[in-house]
Amino acid sequence: MRKFRLLCVDDEPGMREVCHDTLIRLGNVDIESAGSPAEALHILQERDFDMVVTDIQMPGMSGIDMLKKIREHDNDLPVVIMTGFPSVETAVEAMRLGAVDYVTKPFHPNELLQTVQRLLEVKVLREENRLLRRRVEGRQYTGEMLGVSPAMLQVFDTIQRLAASDVDVLIQGETGTGKELVARAIHRHSNRIEKPFVPINCGAIPENLMEAEFFGYEKGAFTGAAARSIGLLEYANGGTLFLDEIVEMPQHMQSKLLRALQERKIRRVGGRDEIDFDVRVVSASARELAAAVQDGIFREDLYYRLDVVTLHIPPLRERPEDIEVLVEHFIERYADEAEKNVGAISSEAMQALLAYPWPGNVRELQNVLRRAIALTRGETIMLEDLPDYIAELQGGSGHDRGGNGYFKLRDASLARFEVDYLSKLLRRFKGDVATAAADADMPRGSLYRLLKRYNIDPTQFR
Repeated sequence: MRKFRLLCVDDEPGMREVCHDTLIRLGNVDIESAGSPAEALHILQERDFDMVVTDIQMPGMSGIDMLKKIREHDNDLPVVIMTGFPSVETAVEAMRLGAVDYVTKPFHPNELLQTVQRLLEVKVLREENRLLRRRVEGRQYTGEMLGVSPAMLQVFDTIQRLAASDVDVLIQGETGTGKELVARAIHRHSNRIEKPFVPINCGAIPENLMEAEFFGYEKGAFTGAAARSIGLLEYANGGTLFLDEIVEMPQHMQSKLLRALQERKIRRVGGRDEIDFDVRVVSASARELAAAVQDGIFREDLYYRLDVVTLHIPPLRERPEDIEVLVEHFIERYADEAEKNVGAISSEAMQALLAYPWPGNVRELQNVLRRAIALTRGETIMLEDLPDYIAELQGGSGHDRGGNGYFKLRDASLARFEVDYLSKLLRRFKGDVATAAADADMPRGSLYRLLKRYNIDPTQFR
């Protein structure tokens, strides 16, 4: 559970004791006290706090004057005013300067307790909303985790067994096979279901922001750090951390992540305090992580830390019996979304879908059916509603099937170009995939997928 740090300010020792004894009942707080605004301002310069609870009438400097000075340096720190001299003017001035609430002395302890608890909950919600906005990276779900094939039934059984434990899991599978859906299913069936599921696309975060995203940062840690922000590891505390495309993580960050996972402690960027956290790590990669270790791209010690159990997701082409189940599901889903009365697919169109190798896996099937539903004029998806490169696989579609049709010639020409380009690229950089990807202006993961498609081994060019 996250701990909050509170500062109570009052010139009366008895009042500071009442404040401490009341707020300690929250159970997840560290409380410090100050006997004057000057002492409080000095403490705030030395350490970070989640909330200040202060009296108004104090010798030397009032709580209102202290609030003004706090706001000169921190616009986000919640301040609760305690006053024995309530007036409309006092309340208006305090609120104008940024106080979040006030209580009137003498107060019942539960009144202060409930006020502070409510405001801390609001603070947590705001931090979570900020994190959610940072995590919106345009990602989409990979499809629906459905299937009747023996391979997928084995996956479902493994998910159930893994969910009952708390071990870390490495999910291997091609792009579009549904690795995030598997991770979500593991979380959903585990005893961590009431805690956050936090997905992180390791290839989508700029390298210079990665440490701040993972570990959070303190106010002033770098240019633009206007307020403290908790990181994704801290936000995932008690839940499941999903590290997608883990092989894309830079090596300097791999070492920092390894240390954090081993010690179960983090330190925010610009901070001094170590923060305990507890997460279950589920990582995923479209590329075999063991091969990345051999190529020197991924740390071996982090690989063994993450690879407690490996779960392989079979590509769609290896389980064609699942295609009809998925087609039926996607037609129902996207017909409802498009508000179209589409409920079936012709046998010719289905045969074409069954004949296609689906290099993009379930995600590609999902998009093809969404397109077909948008284009069809009737209640049944026909062959002509499918993309030409799929429709041509079914005889009778009107395309040349003699082996010299436009689409086959185009695909063969493209394959020759890609193999020739990739070979020359790797030869120029002596098999260095990272440098080759940068020169080709493509993500490293995309280059690895092309190499795998054409069975090109970069070590042959070293």
